Amino acid sequence: MSAPATTHIDRNRLRELTEREQRRLNESTAGSGRVYERARAVLTGGVASSYQLFDPWPIYFERGEGAYVWDVDGTRRIDFHNGFGSMVQGHAHPVITKAVEERLRQGTHFAVPTEDAIVVGEELARRFKLPQWRFTNSGSEATMDAIRIARGQTGRDTIMKIFGSYHGHHDGVMVSIGVPYARIGDRLNYESLPYGAGIPKAVTDLTIAVPFNDIDAMESRLDRLEREGNKPACVIMEAALMNLGVVLPEPGYLDAVRALTRERGIVLIIDEVKTGLCVAAGGATELYGLEPDLVTLAKTLGGGLPSGAIGGTAEAMECVRDERVYQVGTYNGNPLTMAAARASLLDVLTPDAYTHLDRLNDRIVGGCQAVIDRYALPGYALGIGAKGCVTFSSAKITDYESFKANQDAELCDLAWLWNMNRGIFMTPGREEEWTLSIQHTDVEVDAFVTAFDEFAAALTA
Repeated sequence: MSAPATTHIDRNRLRELTEREQRRLNESTAGSGRVYERARAVLTGGVASSYQLFDPWPIYFERGEGAYVWDVDGTRRIDFHNGFGSMVQGHAHPVITKAVEERLRQGTHFAVPTEDAIVVGEELARRFKLPQWRFTNSGSEATMDAIRIARGQTGRDTIMKIFGSYHGHHDGVMVSIGVPYARIGDRLNYESLPYGAGIPKAVTDLTIAVPFNDIDAMESRLDRLEREGNKPACVIMEAALMNLGVVLPEPGYLDAVRALTRERGIVLIIDEVKTGLCVAAGGATELYGLEPDLVTLAKTLGGGLPSGAIGGTAEAMECVRDERVYQVGTYNGNPLTMAAARASLLDVLTPDAYTHLDRLNDRIVGGCQAVIDRYALPGYALGIGAKGCVTFSSAKITDYESFKANQDAELCDLAWLWNMNRGIFMTPGREEEWTLSIQHTDVEVDAFVTAFDEFAAALTA
């Protein structure tokens, strides 16, 4: 994916286009501006989550159907954001809608198991080749509980993660994310840095970060930790980084991580919150032939309802079964969520659905790469399953350090504005990251590529 000689980007032209597109978006979202004035009186910052913040105001939505969403100004856009990758099923899928409506009439919460939870567990066990499952209500809960299980199983406190990766908003993993390039430091000795205020240093110091795609650096840090009597309970990681656009594993890297953690008696947690059920029927675990001790799921699992799950080997989950570790939650396995998940797994995310997603992703990646080549843009396109992106970098991105060194943030910002003004809703604040849904067709994919072509033409004019 190394790029050939690229067109010089006129930064003045880029900033002029950005200012123009921002004005256009502000003018077309005046209704959101009015809603914002009301919202910020009761919602901190006018939003329910800090990841929804946007200047000068967030874009407030009213509804979604299939591959489309509508904002409060009545503007329809093709949805390539899909709820931060949650809505691979598309919006208001009739099969899931029917299952939820039927469950509503039978009661929505009991805090005891239902048959749907068993069926979902059976299907996840089949797909991920892991026999034991528990449910949560979010990805953050899933990764938090998985780490607790690993600590309970091993009797150790320290955890290891990938520098720059995101695993939810609990203290133990809000470490070494969003670090400015100048603060990254020595890759063999990364400092544990809190992601914002309110995270105790005592907790941060228990999390050790290592670079992605560098097995030697991981082994070196493990050696040092063992010499210090501070062996980690687990390594938690994504098989492919999904918060830096998309960063794929280098050949052999994941197998080497599995071999190293198994040899050292360290629990390997593959965080599939973003990849699971999105990149393949059995997630990255299936795609890359992995054998993790634990996996974590959320997002796509619930078909639009709050959901999460932890899957594991019998050995990894033994400490939960014998109640050394308490994995609890009033809404875990909620009947409404389980009804939606059952319908999604059995009747929506079928083998044909994944064939459809793979074909669409090949089409959008190929179309975007053709645009990049035609205009000699600094970047490349790549994708897996329903996920993909255009990475605005003249060098291949392999980890957080290379991402921060090479990513063109100004191009990312302009591309998002450009798409919003042309009827395409994207994930803001990063590369052209997309999530397809099974309700997307060639029409929607081709519209994305056309907008990207127009963007490239305007940028290089």
